[in-house]
Amino acid sequence: MTNTQATFSAKLLQDFLAIVRTEVGEKNLPVVLNKSSLPTDWASSESVKHLGAQAAAETYAGLQQAIRAYYGRGARGILQRIGSKFWEDLLENASFKEKTQAKLLRGLPETRRRKVALDMLVRLLDVKPGEIKVHTLDLNLLLVDNISPTTYNQRDDEPICHVTHGLIREAVYWVTSTDAQIEEVSCQAMGNKSCEFKILFGE
Repeated sequence: MTNTQATFSAKLLQDFLAIVRTEVGEKNLPVVLNKSSLPTDWASSESVKHLGAQAAAETYAGLQQAIRAYYGRGARGILQRIGSKFWEDLLENASFKEKTQAKLLRGLPETRRRKVALDMLVRLLDVKPGEIKVHTLDLNLLLVDNISPTTYNQRDDEPICHVTHGLIREAVYWVTSTDAQIEEVSCQAMGNKSCEFKILFGE
């Protein structure tokens, strides 16, 4: 079943697009989009500024689709790097309240810090309650993305949420200074009901 219900923030899409333009190249992005027969005006921040939530999700997914098609196997690393930079951007543009909480959570025990950081990521992505949930699995974590704008109108034989992977990886590293093993075990692009990420800490 194809995901056609996802939504995304137009403001976050503008921030995401700025990162994509830097990573892919401002002049190259229209070429990347054109190869997938997608609108080249998606490369312009002005064109996405006033999009509705569903159109923003379509554009967010389309940008990632174009990168996967253009770069092939190399796309995974590019998209994860974009996700990492997206986390940095989310944190930089967070509200004063979120920034204050971010400073406080560094004083928590490390095992608790991990989940609190991912809960913060969920809030910064500006989703509705229940659209993304973080569960504790003993010492490990499971992030369940029920909305997944990355998979909007996408079909694939393997998981495609590399940007989300990068977001999770960077959020965990930011709060612990250690890398976690992250695996997308379920993806809506493959027909699953949700996109699920296991975050393993090897303890």
